Amino acid sequence: MNLQHHDGRREPLAELSRFRGEFYACLTARSDALFELADAVLCGDGPVRSLAELSLVGEHRRGHGGLYAAVSKGRVDADQMRRALASVPLPRAADGRLVLAVDVTCWLRPDAHTSPQRILCHTYGRGKDQHIPVPGWPYSIVCALEPGRSSWTAPLDALRLAPGDDTATVTARQLRDLVERLITAGQWQAGDPDVLVIADAGYDAPRLAHLLRDLPVQALARMRSDRVLRRPAPPRQPHTRGRPPRHGGEFVFGQPDTWGTPDNETVTNARLYGTARARSWDRLHPKLIHRSSWAAADGTLPIVEGTMIRLDIEHLPSGATPKPVWLWWSGTEADAVDTDRLWQAYLRRFDIEHTFRLFKQTLGWTCPKIRTPEAADRWTWLILAAYTQLRLARPLAADRHRPWERPLPADRLTPARVRRDFRHIRSKVACPARAPKLTRPGPGRPPGRKNTRPTPRHDVHTPRRTGTASSRKAKSPTPRPRRTG
Repeated sequence: MNLQHHDGRREPLAELSRFRGEFYACLTARSDALFELADAVLCGDGPVRSLAELSLVGEHRRGHGGLYAAVSKGRVDADQMRRALASVPLPRAADGRLVLAVDVTCWLRPDAHTSPQRILCHTYGRGKDQHIPVPGWPYSIVCALEPGRSSWTAPLDALRLAPGDDTATVTARQLRDLVERLITAGQWQAGDPDVLVIADAGYDAPRLAHLLRDLPVQALARMRSDRVLRRPAPPRQPHTRGRPPRHGGEFVFGQPDTWGTPDNETVTNARLYGTARARSWDRLHPKLIHRSSWAAADGTLPIVEGTMIRLDIEHLPSGATPKPVWLWWSGTEADAVDTDRLWQAYLRRFDIEHTFRLFKQTLGWTCPKIRTPEAADRWTWLILAAYTQLRLARPLAADRHRPWERPLPADRLTPARVRRDFRHIRSKVACPARAPKLTRPGPGRPPGRKNTRPTPRHDVHTPRRTGTASSRKAKSPTPRPRRTG
C-alpha cells in the first residue's frame, strides 16, 4: 500500500499501513463497514458508550443501520487475523526472550437470557466481599509483555470459552497454535531463548507445562499458599524389597519446617516494594491423581518437575499487608540470576490488566448489547485490531494532553493519549475502505394506483374461549340499575 507521507518516521508509518491492509483483507463480508467501524473506535473523542454513537464519528461514513448490519452479518477470517497479529513487531525481554501472559476476562451478560453459550463467570470486587458468578462470555486472551513497567501489551489471540471446556486444555491448545504461528512468522528461531508463558493461580501450571513439553516454551505460574509439593524420590538402597517410591518427602507451603535449605536466595531493593527476598527450591513436583483435569488420563500419571520460588516483599504501594507469593517454573537447575529474572517477569503479568481495562472502559468492548456469540467474536477481533493499530502508531503520536494533565515524553505515552492523536496519524496512511454508494429513495407507488398485492396471512395463535355461548352469557355480570333522581 502506498504511503501519503514521507519523513524520518517512514518505517513506523509503513508498518501501520501494512497492518491496516492485512486487517482489511481479513474482513470477508461487509469489509468497508467493519473497517470504518474500527476507525470510528480509534477516532472517537471520548470513551465508546454505544454502537449507535460510533455512526456519528466522521470516519464512519455509513449510517447506524449499516453499522449494526456489519456487526451482526459481517465476517472476519479469524485464522488470517491471528497470522496478521503474529507478524507485527513484538516487545521482548532484555535477553531477547518473548514473554507471553495468558488470562481470562469476561464479557458479562446477566440480562441476555436468550443469548446462547453463556457461562457463569466468577467476578471480583462487585461488592464488599461478594464474589458471585454472573452469566457471560469468558475470553482467553494472550498478550506479549514489555520488559519494563508499562501499560502497553501486544494482544496476539482471543478465544471464547464454550460451555464444558477445560481451561487448561483449551489454553494449551491456544498457546500451541500461537507458538507455531510465531515460529512460522520468524518471531522465534532456533537458538533463541525459550518463550516464557506467565499465568496466574487459576491455571494448572504443571499440566500446562506437560501439554507444551514438545515446544520451546517455559511456564511460570503462581500457586496458592495451601499447596503441597513433593521432592524427588530418594535413591534406592541395595537389598531393598518392594516397589520403589515415585515421590519423596513433602514440601508444604504452610509449614516452614518442611522446606529445608533453599538452593538459591537473593535480596533485591525494589523501588515500589522495598526489600524483596526470593528463595528457590529445585526439582519439586505435585503428586498427581486421576481427578479434575487429569481424570481422563490413562495409565500412570507423569512427574512434572520444576523450580519453586517464594517471594517476600517489605511493603506494597497501596499500604496493604504483603503476602508471600509462590511461583512454580517448569525449568530446573535455576541459579540466582534466573530466580530474580522470573519473579520480576511475573510482576509484568499485571500489565495485561491495563489492557483489559482499556478494552472495556475506553474502546467499549463490552458496551454493545450483542445477542449472538458469533457477533461478540466479530466485535472482539475489531477491538484487538484497533488496539494493535494504537500500538503501531505509538512512535508517531504527539502528546495532546488536557490543560489539567501533566505532559509526558513521547516514549511514555499511554494508549489513551495515543488514541487522541490517531485521527491525525490516520490522515497520513491510505484507507483501503471504499466510500459508500450514493443512494436515493425509490419512486414509490404511482399516484392513483391501489395496492394489488394479496394481504399475507399470519398464523397467530389465539387462545380459544372455553364454554358455550349460553354459559358465557350466564357468567356475564348483571348490569347494575341506573340511579335516578
